[in-house]
Amino acid sequence: MTLELQRHVQNDGKSSSYIDEVIRGRRAKRGFTDKAVSLETVKEILSIARFAPSSSNTQPWKCYVLTGKARERVVAAAVKNFNDNHDKLMPEYPFFPEPLHEPYLSWFTKFRGQLGDAQGVERSDKEGRRRDVARQFKFFGAPVGLIFTMDRRLVPASFICYGGFLQTVMLAAQARGLDTLAQQIWSLQYLVLREELGIPESDMVVCGMCIGYADNGLPENNMTLDKFGPEAFATFLDG
Repeated sequence: MTLELQRHVQNDGKSSSYIDEVIRGRRAKRGFTDKAVSLETVKEILSIARFAPSSSNTQPWKCYVLTGKARERVVAAAVKNFNDNHDKLMPEYPFFPEPLHEPYLSWFTKFRGQLGDAQGVERSDKEGRRRDVARQFKFFGAPVGLIFTMDRRLVPASFICYGGFLQTVMLAAQARGLDTLAQQIWSLQYLVLREELGIPESDMVVCGMCIGYADNGLPENNMTLDKFGPEAFATFLDG
């Protein structure tokens, strides 16, 4: 971004409201249409995302872009692996502490209940829940799947950098009329991904991501989630 453009963004009274709408408009989508996404658009998104902040400019992110036959191959291998080994798969890093404690357990449980209701799957329906998890490994039908990796020798602080990068990817997609879903669950498939994509053992699978046009006729794409206001998480100090 040139200095001239920076000044334009800073001084344009409409810019902040537009950015706010992009942020508010981003939602996790769990079902996509088959409408194609051009590779050039994906390249644009990643080109913008490279401006995400990272500690001392270390830029720990690596990305594999899956479309067409490559996507189909990875999806087929991942779904088979999940169906054959769903009770044995372990991620490369813990998603939550064991056990998950309050208040996070209550928030987690409420969300899982909302999602199950939207998908029409009772929590007691193990087979139905398994089918819905398998959909994750199909990128929920999105035409573009991204797999993100990171050098495993880096320390957990690099996940802070990665979070900023992933959010920037999703917002850049949102600004282009595309929908996304960040998918931590792909870390369960690191062995399959290592084989299919040639990921070296020195790298860990951080997550995946769907990119496409959401099917907003699906109930799970229209859930209303609690988002706490600043008074719930911020302490303001003056003096």
